[in-house]
Amino acid sequence: MTRFRLTIEYDGSPFMGWQRQNHGPSVQQVIEEAVTAITGEAALVYAAGRTDAGVHAEAMSAHVDIAKPFTAFRLMEGLNAKMRPHPVAILACEPVADDWHARFSCAGRRYIYRIVNRRAPLALDQGRAWRVPNALDADLMHEAAQLLVGTHDFTTFRSVHCQSASPVKSIDHFSVTRHGDEIELDVAARSFLHHQVRSMTGCLMLVGKGQWTMDDLRAARDAKDRAALGFNAPPDGLYFIAAHYPG
Repeated sequence: MTRFRLTIEYDGSPFMGWQRQNHGPSVQQVIEEAVTAITGEAALVYAAGRTDAGVHAEAMSAHVDIAKPFTAFRLMEGLNAKMRPHPVAILACEPVADDWHARFSCAGRRYIYRIVNRRAPLALDQGRAWRVPNALDADLMHEAAQLLVGTHDFTTFRSVHCQSASPVKSIDHFSVTRHGDEIELDVAARSFLHHQVRSMTGCLMLVGKGQWTMDDLRAARDAKDRAALGFNAPPDGLYFIAAHYPG
């Protein structure tokens, strides 16, 4: 039995999320069915994060155990062939230690959120970014984002369906930068709550639009109450960028 680490890119638009669902297709299902097709083995693929419906990934980290002898390159090529035409691709594949776990060995996760700040509709980025037509102050959004860095009770920014044992999380880094019409939010932490990045993004948008002040964001954070949330951003602009592991 060999454990392989997979680095996966996917467009989340047609999926109900990473995790297998009874009511629609998932990224996990597509990969597991491809593994079974080329190995004849029932497969379980474990990921560093469980992205929601419509959320994308540039480099999701996952692992799968394969009994049949395969080189990493052959497994990667076989999976990519079997997954067509689904918008899922294995970017890298390598054998890892038997005790390496994509989720439980992960020491940090990083997401970006893309906002396109313009009046015109999205022709190329429809479903892959959030268009906000109102002018946004990205510098003010960045300043406000620092109120969310550190260890806090993020109940306000947590989905009512979140299964995490605790609402207390530690944000290690949160930056907001503008590149022309695009505003990119870059956030890193050991782990996140369900909808946390989208909820923080929605509230920072309100700050950038001038609808909320810094004090409003601070009050929402300290309320520890989902009812205090200003806005939950759509999944379109959210991307899982990287999973970090010790060593």
